Amino acid sequence: MYVSKKILSVTKYVLILIFSVSTLPVMAAPTLTDIQQRWDETNFILQGDAQIAAFEQLVTDVDAYAEAHGDEAEAWVWSGIIRSSFAGAKGGLGALKLAKAAKQDFEQALERNERAMAGAALSSLGTLYSSVPGWPVGFGNDKKAEEFLRRGLEIDPDGLESNFFYAEYLRDQKRDNEARLHYDLALNAPPRPGRQIADEGRKQAIKEILADMGS
Repeated sequence: MYVSKKILSVTKYVLILIFSVSTLPVMAAPTLTDIQQRWDETNFILQGDAQIAAFEQLVTDVDAYAEAHGDEAEAWVWSGIIRSSFAGAKGGLGALKLAKAAKQDFEQALERNERAMAGAALSSLGTLYSSVPGWPVGFGNDKKAEEFLRRGLEIDPDGLESNFFYAEYLRDQKRDNEARLHYDLALNAPPRPGRQIADEGRKQAIKEILADMGS
C-alpha cells in the first residue's frame, strides 16, 4: 500500500509529540499540609503584590483539592480560611465576594464535621459574621458571630485561634476585660506541630494588641 511522505511525516510528528508529553514530569497534586504551610507563609510573612499573587494560587490549589476530596471537612475549612484571609488582604468590592464564598465553604465543612480542625470552621465563620457589613450590603450579624465563636471555643477552649478570634470579637464590642482574658489564653496556648510560623505571627500580633490596650 502506498503511503505518502506527507502522511508519514505527520505520523512521525504525532508520535514524537505523544512521547514528549508522556515523559514530562508529573506535578504532584497539592496536599492539605502543603496548602497549610503555604497559607502560613502567605498570611504572616508575605506582603503587597507577592501576598496577593500567593493567595490567588492558593485559591486555585485548594479548589483542586476540594474537588477531589469534597467529602473531607478539612478541605472546606481550608478553602474558607484561604478565601476569608484573601478577602482581608485584598479589600475593596472583591473582598465581599470572597467573604461570601468563604461563608459557603465553612457551612460545607460544618455539614460534614463541625469538630474538624478543633472547630476551626465555627470560629472562622463567627469571625466572618463579625467583620462583614450587615444587611443590605453583606451578611454581618453580631449575634450569630458570638454564637459561632462560643461554639468554637467549647470545642477548643485552650486553643490559640479559638481564643484569639473570640478576643477580637469582644474587643470590637468594647468588652475589653473579657477580651484581655481570651488574648492571654491565646498567648499561652500550647504550640501546634508544624505551625511555628502561624503561632509566632499570631502571638506577636496579640502582644502588640495588648500593648495598645494598655495591658
